[in-house]
Amino acid sequence: MIEINSLSKKFNKNVVLFDLDLLIEKAGIFAILGPNGSGKTTLIKAILGMVIPDDGEIMVANINIRKSSNYRYNLDYLPQIANFPHNLKVRELIAMIKDLRGETDEEENLIDRFNLYPFLDKKLGNLSGGTKQKVNILLTFMYDSPILILDEPTTGLDPIALIQLKKLILEKKEAGKTILITSHIMSFVEEMTDEIVFLLEGKIHFKGLIQKLKQDTQQKDLEHAIAVLLEKSHV
Repeated sequence: MIEINSLSKKFNKNVVLFDLDLLIEKAGIFAILGPNGSGKTTLIKAILGMVIPDDGEIMVANINIRKSSNYRYNLDYLPQIANFPHNLKVRELIAMIKDLRGETDEEENLIDRFNLYPFLDKKLGNLSGGTKQKVNILLTFMYDSPILILDEPTTGLDPIALIQLKKLILEKKEAGKTILITSHIMSFVEEMTDEIVFLLEGKIHFKGLIQKLKQDTQQKDLEHAIAVLLEKSHV
């Protein structure tokens, strides 16, 4: 579903990704992890076409993203920070997205799940951060794309909304979607994901099952297993 070969990117003299290979060829939930500056944001933006690599090739749904923008019809993206037009009402934003992407009935279910009915006629600039994140989730999950990229999806969510998000992600997995998640919340990653890809200094230092990483590092939880990876990198 996503194939990356020999991907490299630098900004001025700062090498952010170095000769990176990654293959995700099945449905499931995959976490892209790494400390700040590891290259994970650049990797995600390269897949989205927001960053142009210096070298290498990215294939999404068997489409070379440098040769065609049609691959974008196969994915939906939830950004970490949703910059909505402040003067638009929530209802108007939903209508605008439907005008751009086509009709869907799925928004009614999502509005109900995330209790957004009281906010439909409120301006986006007047919403709390948590409510904006619910709108962000609504727009991401409105359409039936085979690939979902979720950047820090739990940001600002209350416990009830977080439970609904988890259920929604698992439903999409059961429906055969490929889901990429970035998160700093290791308990969320450990609970939700099938495999992790751990980046450090622009290279992949681990790819595989969480259980395998815990066994390799002799740790009982993902947070401490990641800490061991980081300690080894500084030796």
